[in-house]
Amino acid sequence: MTELEIDINQKIGEWDVIQEAGSQLKPMYGPGYTGMRNLGNSCYMNSVMQVLFNIPDFQTRYFSAADEIVSSASANPSTDFNTQMTKLAAGLLSGVYSKNPEKLEEEPNQPNAPHYLQPPSGIRPQMFKTLVGKGHPEFSTKRQQDAQEFLLHIISVIEKNSRGSVNACDCFRFQIEDKVTCTASKKVRYASREDYCLSLPVPVDAAINKEEVKKYNEERAKTDATTLVDPKSIVRPIIPFSECLTAFLEPALVEDFYSSAIQAKTSALKSTRLATFPDYLMVQLRKFTIGDDWVPRKLDVSVQMPDTLELCHLRGRGLQPGEEELPAGDSPPEPPLEISEATVTQLMDMGFPRESCKRAIFHTKNQGVEAAMNWVMEHMDDPDFASPFDPPQSGGGAGGGGGGASGPKAAFEPNPEGLGMLMSMGFSLEQATKALKATSNNMERAVDWIFSHADELDQPMETEDASEGGAAAAAQLPKYKDGPEKYKLVAFISHMGTSTNVGHYVCHILRDGQWVIYNDEKVALSENPPKDLAYLYLYQRM
Repeated sequence: MTELEIDINQKIGEWDVIQEAGSQLKPMYGPGYTGMRNLGNSCYMNSVMQVLFNIPDFQTRYFSAADEIVSSASANPSTDFNTQMTKLAAGLLSGVYSKNPEKLEEEPNQPNAPHYLQPPSGIRPQMFKTLVGKGHPEFSTKRQQDAQEFLLHIISVIEKNSRGSVNACDCFRFQIEDKVTCTASKKVRYASREDYCLSLPVPVDAAINKEEVKKYNEERAKTDATTLVDPKSIVRPIIPFSECLTAFLEPALVEDFYSSAIQAKTSALKSTRLATFPDYLMVQLRKFTIGDDWVPRKLDVSVQMPDTLELCHLRGRGLQPGEEELPAGDSPPEPPLEISEATVTQLMDMGFPRESCKRAIFHTKNQGVEAAMNWVMEHMDDPDFASPFDPPQSGGGAGGGGGGASGPKAAFEPNPEGLGMLMSMGFSLEQATKALKATSNNMERAVDWIFSHADELDQPMETEDASEGGAAAAAQLPKYKDGPEKYKLVAFISHMGTSTNVGHYVCHILRDGQWVIYNDEKVALSENPPKDLAYLYLYQRM
């Protein structure tokens, strides 16, 4: 109990400030002011969904188009994700479940009904939570979760259920530009990836009130740890948001980097920029960390978050004049694969053609008879199954022409296991092959790629050109919304507690020019929105 009292004492100021305890908050009612009941540590979900349905893209997709979604729903709406999203949108945005009880008596057709007949306070999205968390090791439980992880999870689920239709999450999607500079040759390599949340470090050492924090901690050490303190007297490290951006832009040292320019290992510097800027930018402050005792904990800091952001200095510009790209290849060349004659003989004894056996051993990288036999069984219908096989030589790609009847460049061959897995999910052979090709036969990445490129799946695959810079280089990229880098703060999600495993989440949303706090089923006008103590911040393009 003593340890519990100490922990509560350390965080009571945070709880009071974030929930605006002690303030006479005015309850809010009507469309957009509907709360969500807590279903057992579901505050993380409640906060995220309240913020999402404050965005016009989500309102248009799931509220305005409700009739269309419901009419095309499956026979079992409890398992239809889009139907459940529409149901949740109607509950939050219609205002049916958020009526002022004091005004019910004034309505001419509404008698002074007993409490059990009056509209409930907030909605209870049990069916939605069950469906969204189904099959997930964490979100299917009633344990407390990380709101940022749930945000990425719900985005992934929306992506999978938006094939052939509008994807509301496009308003979040942006492209990251990663630049790696070889310290030995000074040559560079650019790569791009997509993301939905800008994760920023919190440099505690950059606090502007270090002396005040030190003095406060010394005074607290002299008092009884179980003694409650006045929340207003707590002194937290104050960190300017600009310092978080500076830490994000700082190049990171990459040890043991293989440089294709010097064909040896050295070090490199990696820097990150934004290639595109979305309509809505979600910013995460990485407050959760691991202490010296390997126990998860949260940084109790105050970050000076601005109401408006100007992020033009975060934009990536790609290859610059004077920069020279690193040659292709990010690992040492592999020696030519020697096909085991003993394995060839064993397979031939089973009745398979010699050329097929050689091909199977090559594609299974000499992993043995069983692996090769499985490959043979899966590719017996291939048109070139028994044709002469000349293994391509590794490491000779600089000149390209390593001749033979196989041609200057071997055709892409998809991973059989990944191909079968994707086709079992309902995708065609061409679609599955296209996804594996775009992700270099990485099954996990292919699943994400195939759901985030729905509009490209039915386009014919481009055939590879024998010359460099051919049709393969013209592979289509995802479509990203882009525009000016100036934003305004429209919502934020705050966490109270010592780690993501415990505590409580609430959100504040800017509606009709005023800040509103959503604390599960309680919705009220905010008097002092604690912008400096939040965890996730949503900025809208100005």
